[in-house]
Amino acid sequence: MSSSKRQRAASQAPRTNAPPRSPEPTGLAARPNPARIPVYVGLAVLGAAVGLAGTLVQAALFPGGLLLALAASAGLFYGGRVLTGTQLGALVPAVGWFIAVVVLLGGRPEGDYVFGQELGLALFMLGGMAVAVICATMSRLPYPANDTGRTGT
Repeated sequence: MSSSKRQRAASQAPRTNAPPRSPEPTGLAARPNPARIPVYVGLAVLGAAVGLAGTLVQAALFPGGLLLALAASAGLFYGGRVLTGTQLGALVPAVGWFIAVVVLLGGRPEGDYVFGQELGLALFMLGGMAVAVICATMSRLPYPANDTGRTGT
């Protein structure tokens, strides 16, 4: 082996005198991004609004209204996941949705409930929670096939 190849190989060797760096925390342990906080608050409010609207729609138009309410919930949860690119983006509107639905379950002192029947209530609650869990635990977001990963193209 010639001396020029030896020097070039030695110059590409990793530095051994550099101090070790700890890896950046990821997921929920990572530092919060202050720019996302208003997005998460907006998603929580939107989740509560979808929960309120879904409650009224599923009780008024039982078979079709239930499907419409669950589709709106799924769209919000998946949209929050895609918008933020994190699992928290799907969980925050789900929490807002869940709080709104539980508050509406309380009823009034006169005994009136917002929900029309028990079957619709059970399907709306279980279906909404299942959709929230599915959207929050998706492995990865789909990426377009034509994206080369290079910027400026």
